[in-house]
Amino acid sequence: MIDSLVVLLGLQAHDPHFWMPLAFMFLFFALVVAGTVLDGFDIGVGCLVPFASPVLRMRMLALLSPWRDANEFWLLLGLTLLATAFPLAWEAVMGQLYVPLTLLGLGVFMRSAAFELRLRSPIASQNGWALVFAMGSWMTALAHGYLLGQIVTGYESGAGYVSYAGFVALCAVAAYSLLGAAWLMMREPGELRVRAAYWGRQAVRWAAAGAVAVSLVLAFANTGVFLRWTSGSQWLVIVLLWVWILISFMIIEMMLQRTIHRSYRHAWLPFLLVLLVFLITLGGLGYSFFPYLVLDNVTIWDAAASVDALRLILAAAVIALPVALIFNIWVYWRMFGVSRPPQPPAFRQRVN
Repeated sequence: MIDSLVVLLGLQAHDPHFWMPLAFMFLFFALVVAGTVLDGFDIGVGCLVPFASPVLRMRMLALLSPWRDANEFWLLLGLTLLATAFPLAWEAVMGQLYVPLTLLGLGVFMRSAAFELRLRSPIASQNGWALVFAMGSWMTALAHGYLLGQIVTGYESGAGYVSYAGFVALCAVAAYSLLGAAWLMMREPGELRVRAAYWGRQAVRWAAAGAVAVSLVLAFANTGVFLRWTSGSQWLVIVLLWVWILISFMIIEMMLQRTIHRSYRHAWLPFLLVLLVFLITLGGLGYSFFPYLVLDNVTIWDAAASVDALRLILAAAVIALPVALIFNIWVYWRMFGVSRPPQPPAFRQRVN
């Protein structure tokens, strides 16, 4: 594929005009994946808060505390990279998506403010701030789904397209809820694990329906994507991936049902399967869109900034990314496994 792009663009593979936009595109996609997955369980837990008792709500939000600040990093960094590295796509993308992006910004603001104010408010007010956090989480998840629905239909604005985007938005809430429920099952035993399994089972079929809806419309509404999926031997790989995704949804539902009725010691497995489904789905979207930022309209080379500007951004990224990676690895390495309460310090008894 890279060789074909070099020939079509009339550039050399070692030419900065070719490889620098390509490198920034892969970096932007990595940030999208990190933001969707790592912030996804955070959003999912927030979407589930209204269905929990007040006691469980406080425990659910307490489990999120170590990762809240790190989760806000991905969205800001991704938007900054898009605006600086691909400024010529900013108008084409943002001009079509200002409504869901406004909803997304409002949801992120509500989540951040409510989470911090909950920690600093009286006990009597904490439940109210938890519900505000949940409202912001629903707004964020709906915005993500509506964005995806509009992107795969080429920003069409007819009534049918709007209804489709609304359906994908609801399925996105279910997908994030499934991810959050699977994460809660892995992190917390007892009543919260059983309730999370029940919530996940209610969401799993809607999440599967959303994945199917996005794939069908992406393939049959875009001739270029359909040809890419069906040409050569690639169709077999895509079919196998889709079979794997559907089987994964079935296994997830069976495991959630089993957890509802009896304790299941491999509580980490549903989270791992949901995580793989998210990664495969995002990888399929990236493969389908490459090398376009606006499908069949604006390529990454059309939208990229000048080479001098990209060099400056690359220099900043080389300095900032290692620091960000070290910080996030340090923060996220304890997100897996059962949560354990902190050990109180051992005090020595003073002898007179």
